[in-house]
Amino acid sequence: MSEENNKQTEELQPTPEVAAAPAGEAPAAKKARPAKRGRGKKKAVRMVSTGRAYVQATYNNTIVTLTDNNGNVLGWSSAGVVGFRGPKKSTPYAASVIVKDAMDKVASTGLREVSVFVRGIGSGREAAVRALHANGLVVTSIKDVTPIPHNGCRAPKPRRV
Repeated sequence: MSEENNKQTEELQPTPEVAAAPAGEAPAAKKARPAKRGRGKKKAVRMVSTGRAYVQATYNNTIVTLTDNNGNVLGWSSAGVVGFRGPKKSTPYAASVIVKDAMDKVASTGLREVSVFVRGIGSGREAAVRALHANGLVVTSIKDVTPIPHNGCRAPKPRRV
């Protein structure tokens, strides 16, 4: 407990700059910088030749994620990140720009082949797959993983009038 008290009293003592200020003038205020979080060593870039591309195309947005074969994310992008707003986010053109942005982010990993997993029913589905091929990736397979309810939720009871 005494160590903590010593630390507190050390923090409360004025710094030499503040103590040395003339009596008539206010000491120059120093701005405290926030501690840097999570900015330690930069991760080593993994060299990956084959991977997966996940395309989530909804009515409102399109998101493209590029991973290695284990599912570790190499890079991702979405329409909002690229700068599209409102109804433009779900267009086929936005999907092609998203893929270009995601490819720029993973250029250093050496990704050449991808298996594409498409989810959703938005208009950016096919455009994203075409853009992957146009940006130099070899598309080895395309799989639709859109969730489909098998019998789904219980229907509401009939309305009595």
